This record gives sequence, structure tokens and C-alpha cells, in this order.
Amino acid sequence: MNRVLQFILIVLGFGMLAGVRYFQESLFYDPLLLFFKSNYSTAQLPELIVPKYYIHLTFRYLLNAVLSLAILWLLFKKWEIVKFSAVIYLLFFLVLIPLMIVFVDLYEVGNYQTLFYVRRFLIQPLLLLLLIPAFYFVKK
Repeated sequence: MNRVLQFILIVLGFGMLAGVRYFQESLFYDPLLLFFKSNYSTAQLPELIVPKYYIHLTFRYLLNAVLSLAILWLLFKKWEIVKFSAVIYLLFFLVLIPLMIVFVDLYEVGNYQTLFYVRRFLIQPLLLLLLIPAFYFVKK
């Protein structure tokens, strides 16, 4: 694959990640989006349709993970990196989803920081921003 096409596909991948973020309110059921945009420090968590919420959260995580893995493959062209990253994504998911469930069920009013950051890792492609420099460092 020539470099121009590779660059265009990488930019397209990041554009798709940005599109997931831009259209998040219409694509996913997430009452916590508006909650964390408001003055949430003294508010109660909004009512959640729990199964629907976790299905949408899982779908969003998978969508971000697939796009991120595609970007990693385009950047490094090594299946070992993609496989390793897929395992990292799976492990993060297996750790963060139970934490999210616990933090939603056992929250205290005004004590939402941990819930906020666990949710942030699940809905944003933050792992990609950590993995790209790590693999460049290993490559050099």
C-alpha cells in the first residue's frame, strides 16, 4: 500500500472515531452524557435503563476498539501489534465493565470522579492514544 493511501486511510480512521464522538447522542443511549455536562457534583444519577445502557456502552467500546485496531494496523503493518492490542482492549473491557457496574450501583451523591473516569475509558479511544506512542517507542 502506498504512503498516500495509507495516510488517507489513517485520517479516515481518526475521522470515524471523531464521528462516533460527534454523533454520540443520536447513536447511543447514554443519560450520563448530559449528567456529566451539568453541575453533577450535588445531583443524583439519572434513571438508567440498565440493560440498554450496558449494551450501548459495549457497542460503543467495540466500535472504538475496531477502529483503533484498524488504525494501529495501518500505522505499523504488524499483526502481532494488532493481536496484542486486541488482548489489551479485551482485558481493559473485562476490568472496566464490572467496575462501571459497581460504581453505578454503589455511587454516593457528589462522589462521581471514579465513575466519570471509568466511563471515559470505556467511551473514548484513550487506549489508542497510549498505544501509538508505546509501539513507536518499541519500534525505535
